[in-house]
Amino acid sequence: MAQSRLDVLSCVEHERLAFELLEVRTRGQYLTRLRGISREEQAEWDRRERAALAQLVDHELEHGCGR
Repeated sequence: MAQSRLDVLSCVEHERLAFELLEVRTRGQYLTRLRGISREEQAEWDRRERAALAQLVDHELEHGCGR
């Protein structure tokens, strides 16, 4: 019973992290379409995307709940 609760929580966390990654990617794409961004801004968006992806991958490896 406790394991099934953990699985559900893990999946909720997985969904949250996947949404954060999608949000970072989407915002970065919209920003570059609206206006040109500097190299520094592009580097920051790239860093944010890598961080969000790393969190998602770490969660999948830790909990095994990747879909």
